[in-house]
Amino acid sequence: MSYPPDPNNPYNQPQQPQQPPQPQPGYGYPQQAPPAAGYGYPQQQQQPPAAGYGYPQQQQAYGYQPMPGTIQANNGYINIAQLGTVKIASMGQRFVARLIDFLAVGAVIALVMALGLAGSLGIVKDTEDCSTYSYGTVSYNDCIQQQNDAAAGLVGTMLIMIVVLSLFNLLYEWLMVSFVGATLGKMAMGLRVVKENTGRTPGLGGGFIRFIIPVVGGFLCYIGAVLVYLSPFFDNSGKLQGWHDRAAGTLVIKK
Repeated sequence: MSYPPDPNNPYNQPQQPQQPPQPQPGYGYPQQAPPAAGYGYPQQQQQPPAAGYGYPQQQQAYGYQPMPGTIQANNGYINIAQLGTVKIASMGQRFVARLIDFLAVGAVIALVMALGLAGSLGIVKDTEDCSTYSYGTVSYNDCIQQQNDAAAGLVGTMLIMIVVLSLFNLLYEWLMVSFVGATLGKMAMGLRVVKENTGRTPGLGGGFIRFIIPVVGGFLCYIGAVLVYLSPFFDNSGKLQGWHDRAAGTLVIKK
């Protein structure tokens, strides 16, 4: 005959299974993972990866200067070596400067032509009319020789005029741009021609290349020269460089 177990007997109590000891975090044990982000827990901010292979570089620090020849946000400003950030001259400013140069050069040409014309009129005036002498006489022959000398002097005067005007035009544009970086018109408009890679004046070589290309283009009824002067409109780089500027490596900037 069996009896039910006595509940007051401690030996008849069921034993609870013992929990194994939890390892303490430390050497050799992994750290516990942080609680998952959710209600009541702040989101952890992810740190951007360090710049290196496969990652874009961080933005440059304050005071960073872009490489020379870099257009600044396509707003008409460009970074030039030794000059910093400068403004590119607009086509309107360049047109007004060219117009002033045309008037200045035209005034000198008009003065030289007036002097040449006065000399030519003097030569013609001093020439005698040979019809008053009998044909074949000494006086007639002397008069004809005088007329021939006068005609040769007139042609020589015209040639001297052309040479002087050509030299003036050459030296005016070439030397002033080469050594000063500007003609009278550009000075009046506050413009300057500089080398794109150095920021200095073009020098004799760059100034001559920049000058001679429109001159060569002018041989074709001046259509080529007009195209050269309009070529900055075709420059889609934002630098407004004409064909003569690209050949010479120059830029026209606003001082």
